[in-house]
Amino acid sequence: MSTLGIIALLTLLYWLYATVDVLKGLPNLRTLPKSPLTPFSDKPPLVSVIIAAKEEETTIRETVKHLLSQNYPRLEIIAVNDRSRDATGVRLEELRKWSEGKQDIRTKLQIIHITHLPDGWLGKNHALYQGYLQARGQYLLFTDADILFAPGTITDAVTYMKEQDVHHLTLTPNMFARGALLKGFVHFFLFSFSLFVRPWRANIDNAKGPGIGIGAFNMVSRSAYEAIGMHKAIALRPDDDLQLGIFLKRAGYRQRVLSAKHLLQVEWYRSLKDAVIGLEKNLFSGFRYSYMVALLACLGQIGFFICPWLGLLFLWDWRGAVYAVAVILQIWLYRKLMSRLMSLRGDSAYLLPVSASLLVYTIVRSVWLTWKQGGIYWRGTFYSLRELKRSKR
Repeated sequence: MSTLGIIALLTLLYWLYATVDVLKGLPNLRTLPKSPLTPFSDKPPLVSVIIAAKEEETTIRETVKHLLSQNYPRLEIIAVNDRSRDATGVRLEELRKWSEGKQDIRTKLQIIHITHLPDGWLGKNHALYQGYLQARGQYLLFTDADILFAPGTITDAVTYMKEQDVHHLTLTPNMFARGALLKGFVHFFLFSFSLFVRPWRANIDNAKGPGIGIGAFNMVSRSAYEAIGMHKAIALRPDDDLQLGIFLKRAGYRQRVLSAKHLLQVEWYRSLKDAVIGLEKNLFSGFRYSYMVALLACLGQIGFFICPWLGLLFLWDWRGAVYAVAVILQIWLYRKLMSRLMSLRGDSAYLLPVSASLLVYTIVRSVWLTWKQGGIYWRGTFYSLRELKRSKR
């Protein structure tokens, strides 16, 4: 048997394994249930929503307004303006004054302005930690400055956490994207990430299992957050949201990841260029700054996602037929996961090889730029590769 024939069979075996794994895991990946409209039987816990915002003048207003419109009875919002050089701070102060003048808004909006970043911290992580220091809630909700919340989101989340005795709840949002190519790339990234991380496994109560956290919605009990060392433990991690979930799961706290496609919405990036630039800053950190792991990730993308399409087009023998089956499984899994996570039919499946090629390009740029610069620039601040590697230990 030729080398190409062996590769084709190995590719098919991977997609067969992935199909079986997803089919077994999807029952564990559910949608956040809607809570009854009846009031809480006892005094509901105070929830502190903490938002870090840097140069977010175009999105912060809508995010905070959606949070101020939550129907949860005990809520405080702490928005941290992290050294913004645009009008983010002005927008937040305007929102605070506007909310104080509304009799139907009882939620307190507190604003923290940060002007200095101490050594040993990534800006966002430091901002979230400063928000925690001012928070009084029993539950802490860490979220981003571009998320739109349905009115009952926090009520549904707290009800679920109390009923299921969960210490950490993270929710997947509906990811809105403009244009076919950007939509295909964003959705493919979620697809590829899901196959790699297998988020449904986080819902298995096993401390040895993998953990997960999503920046759009990370709600954690105060006691669990403090026990793992807070954001101090992940001070220099660009993937802070993911690491928060990993640390909590590793410490044995009960964790759940659920779909909130009907409650949360985010426009992750506004253009394909923004997506590539945004991801190239933190993709290398996801590979633990290992050149070998990054290389294996690129080879995996090429071998499992791109080559089956090329084999289907150019091999007119049994190997082409094997690759055709692999492509069919790839499309089916893509549509299945998109439907479960974001209520999408997966119409952009035809862009899978193009999106995979773009992701390989982004990974290569992420590694090359980090090596060339000796570190990364994150929100205008440079962090050396040496200190980033030291922090991951």
